[in-house]
Amino acid sequence: MKKIFLMGRSEAGKTSLTQALKGEELHYIKTQYTNSNDDTIDSPGEYAESKRFSVGLACFSFEADVVAIVQAADEPFNLFGASCRSFILRPLIGIITKIDSPYANIPMVRQWLINAGCERIFMVNNVTREGIDELMEYLQEDTPKLTLEQAKFKQSLV
Repeated sequence: MKKIFLMGRSEAGKTSLTQALKGEELHYIKTQYTNSNDDTIDSPGEYAESKRFSVGLACFSFEADVVAIVQAADEPFNLFGASCRSFILRPLIGIITKIDSPYANIPMVRQWLINAGCERIFMVNNVTREGIDELMEYLQEDTPKLTLEQAKFKQSLV
């Protein structure tokens, strides 16, 4: 299984997503530091919310096979601009959580993730596990190998 690095705003659902991916019962835990285990890296939302700590996101991205921007469907603003893709040298996906929220604006959040450069977007509900199987299937696929020429071309696009 690919190792996934989750980054996003506080309360976006990163830790709950980690629990859902493991099949655990959901319980609230405030992530105080970056948790890294066999197949997930869960970062505190403050890393994405602060310029001072955001360099940590770049550093932890090198430890993963895939990087995921996690955004709740009811988020009032976007932290990740179009230039965030430039520091990520791994496949970048988007994960929209809390899709059942009465305040969800999925088209807007989807557009934010597209603008950030996400290659694929998954919609999940951590409580009901809707969309978790599709995300798990993606994480179990083999990571594509790139030639040096392909990597150079991909890097030139950012």
